[in-house]
Amino acid sequence: MVWSVPHIGSRPVAILGGGVLGRRIACSYVAGGFNVHIRDPFPQAREDALKYIDENKESYTSFCPNGKPAQYGTYTASEDIETAVKDAWLVIEAVPEKIELKIDTLGELDKYAPKDCILGSNSSSFKSSLMLDKVSDERKKLVCNVHYTMPPTIRTVELMTDGYTHQEVFPFLSGVLRQCGMLPATARKESTGFIFNRLWAAVKREILTILAEGVSDAAEIDRLWAHMFQASVLPCQLMDRVGLDTVAFIEDNYINERKLDGSLTVDWLRSNYITQGKLGLKTPGQGGLYPPSTVAVNPPLNPAAAQAARTDKQMPPIFFLDVGLGSNSPSYPSLAGISTNGKILRLDEPNQPPKALVTGLPAPDGIDVDPSVNRMYWTNMGADVTTKDGSLMSSALDGSDKKVLLADGVLTTPKQLVLVKDQQAGTEKLYFCDREGCSVHRCNVDGSEHEVLVQNPGGVSDLLHWCVGITVDLKQRKFYWTQKGPSKSGQGRIFRANIDFPAGESASNRSDIEIVFDKLPEPIDLEIEPETGVLYWTDRGEHPRGSSLNCAKVEGDKQVKLLARHFHEPIGLKLDLARKQIFVSDLGGSLYSVDVETGKKTVVHYDDGSYTGIVTLPEA
Repeated sequence: MVWSVPHIGSRPVAILGGGVLGRRIACSYVAGGFNVHIRDPFPQAREDALKYIDENKESYTSFCPNGKPAQYGTYTASEDIETAVKDAWLVIEAVPEKIELKIDTLGELDKYAPKDCILGSNSSSFKSSLMLDKVSDERKKLVCNVHYTMPPTIRTVELMTDGYTHQEVFPFLSGVLRQCGMLPATARKESTGFIFNRLWAAVKREILTILAEGVSDAAEIDRLWAHMFQASVLPCQLMDRVGLDTVAFIEDNYINERKLDGSLTVDWLRSNYITQGKLGLKTPGQGGLYPPSTVAVNPPLNPAAAQAARTDKQMPPIFFLDVGLGSNSPSYPSLAGISTNGKILRLDEPNQPPKALVTGLPAPDGIDVDPSVNRMYWTNMGADVTTKDGSLMSSALDGSDKKVLLADGVLTTPKQLVLVKDQQAGTEKLYFCDREGCSVHRCNVDGSEHEVLVQNPGGVSDLLHWCVGITVDLKQRKFYWTQKGPSKSGQGRIFRANIDFPAGESASNRSDIEIVFDKLPEPIDLEIEPETGVLYWTDRGEHPRGSSLNCAKVEGDKQVKLLARHFHEPIGLKLDLARKQIFVSDLGGSLYSVDVETGKKTVVHYDDGSYTGIVTLPEA
């Protein structure tokens, strides 16, 4: 029998269980524009779940490929299972991890849910095939595992057949999950622990053995893990957070199925911790793998956020651009659709979900803001680097009132952009480079009086003449720009010229152009500190000199200093020298704060995006 996609319309997704995970699952669907009905027998759980969605649905939209939906999904809650599922097209059970309860629950769902409704189990340790005792043969074809981890912090969702599931269900559900900002993966066959949980189980098993043998302790293991993998989720802290009793219960399933020896894992854990009431966060007074006297008893899931919270440096609001090349594309791994997957995002707190301000952009690259008039300005590289489909746009700081300043047919691939308020000249100009256009430009903030300042010879294939980053020094009346050269070639250069044109000269023959630095790996964006004459720039070239943040004086001793390295193709930067930090964005999906004095990098945001331009909101 051929399976048909269920008609959705206004039909809800039903979530059974409004606890910590259930309410997060529900919120992801609401943010994706789907109606949701939560079923929980406890009034307080229902109230808390609806409140959680009220307060968090907007932040979840930052992960959705299309940003904020035209209309959020509706969300309601009830005590009665029949009411919750009577018109649902998808039900996900997130009830307690007891196989008898799950068998009974799926039996009820088979009885009350519409015939075309897909039934998903969020179980972390049981195959859905073990829950089919009370499910009809026809319904078995619509049952599967839909295992969430902990959105929005961890957005992976693993799908798995019950042995009967229509195979067409999995690409359909994967598309829905991506629309909701999740990262779906489908196990090719039945597997206890799906994909990642099997890896995670092996890690936990070996850690418990190390602890049981007295080789190390929890804090030391986590320190090594954090350093080796630059990780924000640490294994011993996470086991304490989940609860050691839950850790043991899940491991029991592997032991029973695979006939494993549990003497140095769950037996040791029960003897030394669980029977003594040491479960981790569930028993803060007793502790867990970490003793109760340490902060790790209540560990942040993301230590980078805690580190940022402990520092005396406050992070200003950050506006940054997702160029659209990451795995958050709705068609990932296909390249289709990436040309309209660009976004402008705002981050107000370290390692918290950013807010999507503008979506559907064609490869945005450079951005600047002007709070005094509530505007931001940005460039779009366009969909085709060989044609003039780039553009320059502006909007209010909240993303409303979008305007096209320079449209198709004028620019090829406009890159870094800076707003320059020149009191001496009495002007406010936008300066920007056009990479494949091999040129440097400026115009008024409304797009008028557009002029080309530098026009190199050649075109799309002349990589040595590509212009990328730009900055302006009003004190010395100079502007600087990068010409990155071929990828990782060591032929990158930084140039400068006067803000004012030499008399009688044009963009293609001006005589005041100077090479300031050459033989650089691949310089990209840059910014100058006029008072000190120090120029800062990112470089996405070959390691070890490339993939770095650099600085040098532009006069006198021009020795280049490597401030920080080992980024993942860094692009944007923004100086915050009052707090002795520089913010950097990279194509690998990270935003960093870099200490100017020590070069220490602190991740302030990481996900599956691909980031270009970055700017901070100045203090009022």
